[in-house]
Amino acid sequence: MSRILAIEGSVRKMNLCRIAATVAVAVMLVEGFHADEPKLLSVWRIHDGSKLNFAGQKVASLVITDDLSLQMSGEEALAKELYSRGVTGVPTYRFAPREELKTAAKARPWFEKAGVAGVVVMRPTAVEREKVYSPVVWASGYYQSYWGYYDYGWTNVGAVRASGTRTRVIVETLIFDLRRDKLVWAATSETKDQTNLQEFIGELVSAAVKEMQKAKFIG
Repeated sequence: MSRILAIEGSVRKMNLCRIAATVAVAVMLVEGFHADEPKLLSVWRIHDGSKLNFAGQKVASLVITDDLSLQMSGEEALAKELYSRGVTGVPTYRFAPREELKTAAKARPWFEKAGVAGVVVMRPTAVEREKVYSPVVWASGYYQSYWGYYDYGWTNVGAVRASGTRTRVIVETLIFDLRRDKLVWAATSETKDQTNLQEFIGELVSAAVKEMQKAKFIG
């Protein structure tokens, strides 16, 4: 009898060890496939001697994408982050019809009517493709003016979709001072393995806003 009990005890221990090993492997697999956090590739800011801070002012958040749900969630997340730092963040979709946003000529009256002092723009620029950004890129061409950049931005959007494959996504974040119609800050971010777009936007917004705070554009 005692021998049978001993055998049963050994079998029970072996089963527990197998279960523990299975759980450990599952945890390792899940951790191994976690999405990478957004990684800032480059940061640029204007150096013209002017001091700019949007504290207490109205600033629009704009996510340039063909995905409406991504635009709405991204603009809401960005506006919330700005508001928590003393800026009146306003999601663009709340004051401008989406069908009016695709061209500068149609969008401009809506921004002017909203009375925003600045705009924070986020735009997916590349998926599984690399583009090198440098101060020369930010300080020249269409990037210098919000309305000069606007049409280019809407016609050059990277399609970001959730998938089961490893995907490299690059997003540019820009701050424009609308009172001068001038680019004052820019950054690119990289992230991988993003199967949850809501989480991706939330993490990216948080990382970008921290950098804006370092530049003292927000409180």
